[in-house]
Amino acid sequence: MTATLQRPRGDVPSPPPSLTTDSNGRRRKAMDVFMRSVVTAAFLVALIPLVSLLYEVIVRGFRMLSWEFLSTDMQGVFGDMTTGGILHAILGTLQITGLATLISAPIGLLAAIYLVEYGHGRLARILTFFVDVMTGIPSIVAGLFAVALFALLIGPDYRSGLMGAIALSVLMIPVVVRSCEEMLKLVPNELREAAYALGVPKWLTIVKVVLRTSLAGIVTSIVLAIARVIGETAPLLLTVGIVTQVNTNMVDGRVSTLPVFAYSQYAQDALGVGADRAWGAALVLIILIMLLNLVARFISRRFSIAER
Repeated sequence: MTATLQRPRGDVPSPPPSLTTDSNGRRRKAMDVFMRSVVTAAFLVALIPLVSLLYEVIVRGFRMLSWEFLSTDMQGVFGDMTTGGILHAILGTLQITGLATLISAPIGLLAAIYLVEYGHGRLARILTFFVDVMTGIPSIVAGLFAVALFALLIGPDYRSGLMGAIALSVLMIPVVVRSCEEMLKLVPNELREAAYALGVPKWLTIVKVVLRTSLAGIVTSIVLAIARVIGETAPLLLTVGIVTQVNTNMVDGRVSTLPVFAYSQYAQDALGVGADRAWGAALVLIILIMLLNLVARFISRRFSIAER
């Protein structure tokens, strides 16, 4: 017969601490309620400027949204004329941002691959240091860099969409490097080791295993980097300037963008139709950024390995 273990009669388990009857429990509960209230209040305070900004932009910018406003430029518009639109600014923003992405995405991704897969020495530490420094530089510095670069190469009077793309790429590259580096680090080492065990070269392992596994995160990181720089004003004001008509040539001539258009219109007429155009351009810019964030979320969920 199997003996049954019994708890000694004197060994009675102590009841769990109560948050209502015990003094320490009441104090912990009061502190928990207090901290929840503080965190909630801080969250609501942080929402006040965001909600007020969105409300102001939507209310004042929605009045300007029309097909004419979106499909015309400012050529021939002057004074208090209520005509004119932002077609040239929308196209310029998309062109410059797209060109900056073509420059920044390959450089940032290759740098991230080097840091994660190859970089373990002095060069990797130097690259990491410069990426950290570039992450915190003001946007105006990127614009001054592009102006100085093209002033030395071509001349001080040269302005083009390419200059603006170079300035934005200086801001995009560190963001792409940091975000892609974190995505590559999330790939389990077991996948790499399994590929090495099968005799697959390292470069092919990176292409076929590492990049394919982290593809959703990499694309999301690039899209978020685009959303980060699409609203920059200072570097574009220095590099591409202000123009009133559509310019699709990215290597010659000034190109208008939504941030610079909004700034220039508000600076010219802060109380009239210029301010209305500025609010309309700001609303369109916010819509573009929102769409980019939605695209990033869709890509992250649709192509994530965890979702398959």
